[in-house]
Parts: sequence; structure tokens; C-alpha cells
Amino acid sequence: MHQRKSDIFLSLLAAGGLIVCLMFLDATVSQHFDRRWVEDRREIVRVLTLTDLCLFTEARYTRHPSMADLHTPFQDHPMALEHFPSGAIMAVPPHLQFQEKR
Repeated sequence: MHQRKSDIFLSLLAAGGLIVCLMFLDATVSQHFDRRWVEDRREIVRVLTLTDLCLFTEARYTRHPSMADLHTPFQDHPMALEHFPSGAIMAVPPHLQFQEKR
């Protein structure tokens, strides 16, 4: 028996829709079961007074932008080009931007 292309397409579309529904169901169930784990981690962060989330793993000035200092991106020499990809993605924190005096 030969199936039409439209039947195959509708079958794949239904299977894809079912997979998306199962993904949402899994996210809901996981969120319910992980709630206690998240609360435990939140308490650890509060007790240990941990700082912000690590955004990138490359250079120390991209790992934690609020803790960066003025010379870190140019640690090799003042005219050094940015050699970490995350430096091109992340904006310079406002407290490190050059302020022109008027």
C-alpha cells in the first residue's frame, strides 16, 4: 500500500506536536520535583554570600563583569586585540567605560 506525501507530512507533524507537548509536560514535572533542590541552592548562596553568576569561562574580566578592573582586557599590552570571543559579545560595564571630561 502506497502512502500519500500529505499523509506522511501530517504524521510527522502530529509526532512533532506530541513531542513538543511532552517537552512542556517534562518541564512542568521537573520544575515541581526540583523545587526543593533550587531552594537548597538558594540557601547555600545566601549563607555563603556568593556573588553573581559566571557568564563566560574565558577571561576573568568576562567571567564577572562587575568585578573587572580597568586594565584587565589589556593585560598583554595596551594595544592588544581582544582575543576572547566573549569579549566581543559582552558590553563593557558602565563603571569601566571611558568618560570624556568636558
